[in-house]
Amino acid sequence: MKAAESDLPDRAEIDAFCDTLWLEDGLAKASLTITETRNPQNLNHPMKLAAFETSVSTFDFNAYLAGLKAPLHDPQTDGINVTEPKFFAEVNAILTDTDLGAIQTYLRWQFIHSIAGTSTPQSFDDENFNFYATTLLGQEEQQPRWKRCTRRVDNELGEALGEVYISRYFPPSEKKRALDMTVAIEAAMGRDIDSLDWMSPETKIRAKEKLHTVANKIGYPDKWRDYSRLDIVRGDALGNMLRAREFESDRDLAKIGKPVDRAEWAMTPPTVNAYYNPQMNDVNFPAGYLQAPFFSAQEDDAANYGDMGSTIGHELTHGFDDEGRQFDAKGNLTDWWTTQDGKKFTERTDCMVKQFDGYLPVENVHINGKLTLGENLADLGGLWIAYLAWVDESQKVHLDMTAKQDGYTSEQRFMVAYAQQWCTQTRPEALRTQLQTDPHAPDEYRANGILADMPEFAKSFNCKKGQPMVAEKVCRVW
Repeated sequence: MKAAESDLPDRAEIDAFCDTLWLEDGLAKASLTITETRNPQNLNHPMKLAAFETSVSTFDFNAYLAGLKAPLHDPQTDGINVTEPKFFAEVNAILTDTDLGAIQTYLRWQFIHSIAGTSTPQSFDDENFNFYATTLLGQEEQQPRWKRCTRRVDNELGEALGEVYISRYFPPSEKKRALDMTVAIEAAMGRDIDSLDWMSPETKIRAKEKLHTVANKIGYPDKWRDYSRLDIVRGDALGNMLRAREFESDRDLAKIGKPVDRAEWAMTPPTVNAYYNPQMNDVNFPAGYLQAPFFSAQEDDAANYGDMGSTIGHELTHGFDDEGRQFDAKGNLTDWWTTQDGKKFTERTDCMVKQFDGYLPVENVHINGKLTLGENLADLGGLWIAYLAWVDESQKVHLDMTAKQDGYTSEQRFMVAYAQQWCTQTRPEALRTQLQTDPHAPDEYRANGILADMPEFAKSFNCKKGQPMVAEKVCRVW
């Protein structure tokens, strides 16, 4: 069918598209690759504010800070971290060679794209969805509007929503049980560090110092965020979004020059996720994740340790993965390893890089072993120390490991619980995009690839050497 003439873009629209694409492409080429950003040393370039201002002559950084209402200090003495010097040098060149109208078009596009959603007219929302969800990820239809609006409330008023969520779904008894499990898994990691035959006593002391300094944040923050200065107006969806973003920006900028708030959370209580922060040296488990099927008072330790326990172990292990190991107990970017131990660590992690490089989830696109290394190390290390903690707890209560429940032994149920958290379906388009942009391996390989490196899994299910779930060369770091 021939398109109507009115549906075709005019010359000005084509030029605007080309300008935007040219700018976007230039900025992308000037940036570090996603794999390179995995190394914090690549992002550590302290510089005086005045020197940075001089190096980027086409951009008035002081005016930008003033527009943000950021605290302004002496540019000769105050320092900033220029994460990617090469990028900013290229920005300087690009801005010099680019017409002002093209830059304005690019900024307008960036703004429209950033607000597309439930706050904008449906035509904007639909176009954004058609490309970023349907074309890139294969998603056929939007989620119901009520789900998207609920997610937006969580994004913009997460801790206010969290107070209500906690009162209904996360009693103190559940918080205590989760904390007890976390402490048990930390103790297991300490014993595991003691048992390592490749690490020197000197590095072990520093590793355990860091482990014992980890702050455990369970469920929700000790102090709720105050939203009284945020103005929410009924019927003004776009205005509410912009004011919420301004509120959050002001809150972040107000931290400059003040002591670090180590009690702060970067996730909201209803979030079904968890994280480790290397600069805070803390593990964070929102109440939304501490729910069935991941964690439940109705399940026994085999299920809870295999599922939620492996997640707790996963976040702890992030403190000692290829990125996290470069930060010390106080969150400073410091090399606390002996040279020899550092080399041994790299030798062991190379095993996992090669293992995951060999997986081909979709045609012509392998998993990037270096990009996913941190998550793969955390998956394997987390499952291992959760297993150690579970075995220890089971021995304390004299659990019969051979007794069956639902047709499986306790050890088998532990392994199945771990695998079940990765039971997902992913469209080919989403999988292809994930492989090129995400530091997490596809879920199938986070289950099968990791369990293949666990001899305890093979033993519990009587798997033999040469079978798919038994790695030809077992990788193990922690």
